[in-house]
Amino acid sequence: MEQIVSAVMDAVHRAGLVEVEVSARHVHLSQADVEVLFGPGARLEPKRPLSQPGQFLSEQRVTLVGPKGRKERVAVLGPARKATQVELSKSDCMELGVKAPVRESGDVAGSGAITIEGPCGTLELKEGVIIAHNHIHVTAPDSKLLDLKDKQRVSVAVMSERPVIFQDVIIRVSTEFSCKMHIDVDEANAALVSGFTLGKIIR
Repeated sequence: MEQIVSAVMDAVHRAGLVEVEVSARHVHLSQADVEVLFGPGARLEPKRPLSQPGQFLSEQRVTLVGPKGRKERVAVLGPARKATQVELSKSDCMELGVKAPVRESGDVAGSGAITIEGPCGTLELKEGVIIAHNHIHVTAPDSKLLDLKDKQRVSVAVMSERPVIFQDVIIRVSTEFSCKMHIDVDEANAALVSGFTLGKIIR
C-alpha cells in the first residue's frame, strides 16, 4: 500500500500538483519559554506527528491573550525552536486585538506582541506574532523536477468547490521537507478547502 501511495504522489508531483494543507493557529516555543510556561525541565511531549518530517503536535496547550480577547487551548507544535513564534489568521488577530504582519516563518523582527499563558507561568512576547505567508514546502528532488528554486514566487490554482488562484506563494526547498502547500484558515475558508485538496502550480 505504501508503494502505491508513493507512486501516486510521485505522479501528482510530476504533474505540478501539490496537496494543500490548512494550518490553524498555533505556537512554536523556544526551550527556555517551554520551561517558563510549563515549569523547569519541561519538554514538549509529542501527541501525534505532522506531515513535515520530525514535526509534531504536542500534548501541551497554551492560552493566547490580546487587548480584545483570549484564545484557549491553542496548539503548541514541536520540537522546540530557537525563537518563540505565534502564527495566527487575520480573523484571529482581529478577535484578539493583535496587529501582526504577513511574514515567512522565522521572520519575526518587529512583528506583533501577545501574552502567552501556560499552567506554570506567563510570557509577555514583545514580538513574534505573524500571519504566515502561504508557501509550498518542496523537496530538493522535486524542485529539480519542477524547475523550482528556493524563495521563488509562484501562483497556485486550488482545485476546490470554489476555485481560487493564490498569487505570490513562496517556494521553500529543503531536504527535510515533504511536498505540501500551507495556507491558513481564512484562506481555506475563502477557497472552500475541505479534506484532501490539490493545487496546480502555475507560473
